[in-house]
Amino acid sequence: MLEQFYTIREATGLSIILGPGGGTVLHACRVLVNANKLTIDNKRTGLASPEQLPAKSIVALNLSGKGVLQKQIEKTEEITQHNFGSILPNAQIDDFYVQHFISGDYSFVSVIRKTEADRWIQQLRMQGLVPVMLSLGPFPVVQVLPQLNIYHQDIIFNGYAIQRNEQGEWLSCRYDPSASSPFPLKVESESLDEKLLIPYAAAFQVVLEGELEPVKADVASVDSAFINITADEKLKARGAVILGILFVLLLVNFLTFSWLNNDNARLTEQVSRSAQSTEDMRHVSDEVQKKEDLLNLLGWEGTVNKSVLLDQVAALLPPEVSWTEAAVDPMDISAGRAQKVIAFFNRRIRITGSSEKIIPVNEWIARVKTKPWVKNVRLDSYTFNNELNTGQFTVIIDY
Repeated sequence: MLEQFYTIREATGLSIILGPGGGTVLHACRVLVNANKLTIDNKRTGLASPEQLPAKSIVALNLSGKGVLQKQIEKTEEITQHNFGSILPNAQIDDFYVQHFISGDYSFVSVIRKTEADRWIQQLRMQGLVPVMLSLGPFPVVQVLPQLNIYHQDIIFNGYAIQRNEQGEWLSCRYDPSASSPFPLKVESESLDEKLLIPYAAAFQVVLEGELEPVKADVASVDSAFINITADEKLKARGAVILGILFVLLLVNFLTFSWLNNDNARLTEQVSRSAQSTEDMRHVSDEVQKKEDLLNLLGWEGTVNKSVLLDQVAALLPPEVSWTEAAVDPMDISAGRAQKVIAFFNRRIRITGSSEKIIPVNEWIARVKTKPWVKNVRLDSYTFNNELNTGQFTVIIDY
């Protein structure tokens, strides 16, 4: 299977904290997909204005502070005008943008007047930025908590104190301007200023569109812009189909070279029997060598049918195990860097996938070892992904 495809390759999270008297505090960072991995750059705290961001940036906007009301109620599946009165008495839901976050037995509802939010959205657009998602308060942070170096249930960062139970469900969320993280925050192994946690989480939701359920408010104009951008990116992805066609052409070319190799061997034998001159023999030999070099460059491994090998390995797969990627003769990154050329692991199959438990993976490895063409098979790695609630593994097969 193909590697995970990120429709949007980069997004900037922008947190705007609305203060009394019209004052604002802005923090921003960019989440970038590089070599199919997420990196964080352009970390900026205390921005004076959104116009300091690069033009045409795709922005995940988060608003908090004055004008953003947060209410914790008993869990409800949907916020409608019928129950909106318990959040804002005598108010009309159509006058507000509403964000509904459910955790455990509670619903955390955040609202902001449409006029206030639209003012900021329009300002971003006038400055050449592209807002594609609006979130309110600290609640998008739930998406990135598994990545943080959290040592206990309670989470404190940049004025927010979140209380959770042992299952990770939110029990309360309160704001205290003096509250700050008792230790430096890290996303995986990268340090992150606690002021940038909300911008990072907001951008993370955009980049992983389709992979998670975002915590956001429903804003028609912003959501439609998001849909248009993802549609454009997916259209570009169709260009990958063209690359696939080119790959097929290269495969035909490879088969042609294989046929030419056999034909050249036959011609060499005829030349030998015909006792042609040494010059003619040398010329033919040089041509054969050139074509053999081309075959080697294309990674030809004789009569090995790699698709049959993959089919045999897949046929042994237990139902509890699924694949995400199968690479035949994968790239050797370290050797490529050292030799400054593109290098591959010859006669090797690398398979990555997922399984809730490691036992089915070990069972599958034992089955694969019974194949006569398998020289060696080993479990290269197995880690449990809390966010996806499943284990992710890599298996190496040498043949």
